[in-house]
Amino acid sequence: MVIGHPTAEPRHRSRRARAIAACAAFAAACLLTLSGCANIGTISEASLESCNMPDASETPNPPQLPDVTQSQLQDPREIEGPTTAYTRSDQIIPISNAAFEEQQLPVTVTSADGPEQTVTDTTRILALNQNGGLAAAVYALGFGCNLVGRDTATGSSGMDKLPKVTVNGMDLNAESILALEPTVIITDTSIGPYDVQLQLRQSGIPVVFVPLESDKGIAGVGAQIQAVADALGVSDLGKRLVKRTNSEISQTIQAIGRNLAPTDEKRKPRIVFLYVRGKSIYYWFGEGSGADSLIQSIGANDVAKEVGFKGMAPTNSEALIKAKPDVILAMTLGVESAGGIDGMLAMPGIAETPAGQHRRVVDMSDYEIMSFGPQTAQVLAALATAVYAPDLSYQPDQKPEVIQKRLDELQQENKQ
Repeated sequence: MVIGHPTAEPRHRSRRARAIAACAAFAAACLLTLSGCANIGTISEASLESCNMPDASETPNPPQLPDVTQSQLQDPREIEGPTTAYTRSDQIIPISNAAFEEQQLPVTVTSADGPEQTVTDTTRILALNQNGGLAAAVYALGFGCNLVGRDTATGSSGMDKLPKVTVNGMDLNAESILALEPTVIITDTSIGPYDVQLQLRQSGIPVVFVPLESDKGIAGVGAQIQAVADALGVSDLGKRLVKRTNSEISQTIQAIGRNLAPTDEKRKPRIVFLYVRGKSIYYWFGEGSGADSLIQSIGANDVAKEVGFKGMAPTNSEALIKAKPDVILAMTLGVESAGGIDGMLAMPGIAETPAGQHRRVVDMSDYEIMSFGPQTAQVLAALATAVYAPDLSYQPDQKPEVIQKRLDELQQENKQ
């Protein structure tokens, strides 16, 4: 993917110098007044010196879609062959480059699992959940340089090199987490075990559970961002980021409906989202999984809604054949784990669907497709283009490093 932002060239050295100077001046002012300041210690000079973040922007910058009209496009139900959807940039743009200047600490919030948690220090943040959305929110709020680790689902530029603290998929590793000495942990119930999260809290680390919003998909993006902002003591920044993000999402959905998605109901593609792992296991993501909101937002027909399939559960070949999807959405690494498109088509029932007959699988990075956060508009634009105008979809010269590394590993595993 292209690293950076199309409208903002980074000026990292001057920005860091300004931020460090501001931090030093703020600390000096506190010492002179002898009144103490809650924000002292919430950002470190060492962190600023070693971390590069793009310039902040509060202006909505929705992704560009192909300059075409629906009449120029092929019937999406008749398109042949697979497509990988790529966002043009996986770089998250912060809402502020000096978030600590607006931060109010200590802050006490009610964790979604019940107890109040008081956050006094955000120099070392862990944001951990199943889809990577919490870490993306932390980064977008301007605290990317304060993140010290990541979960398996977090792979956007700026966070992909952080040490991973989850094992066996999404299991939290208490030892790895404690070794990073976090000063606050933001999480939700999509990840666990809960006993580990409680153990971390009992060790003295504030562990803030935010309400689980992933089942709402795109509709839950704003609430999740705001909950993270509140826990970091930057509620106003949260409101501004929510406004920017929602504007980008809204403008993108409108543009998809205007330029790409068919208005004729007979041409709307029937889509299912399959979570594939290995050569024999696939789950259907139905209503309330979040995948339904992706499908509906790009103007397609969500087959799960049509048949009343809810949640996430293993499906069988009979149900899939009966659903008659025109397009199958999947995660890139999931497709590879099945042995590529050919391996996926060999799984029970898939080859018998219209999607299978047309080899019509649209895959997207595991780190992006279900992340639901500041990059959601980019995800929608990439998916819609891949579904409706695959010949015009952005295809980078090289796969993202984090994806390519894991693809290489999977290929080696398939050979063994």
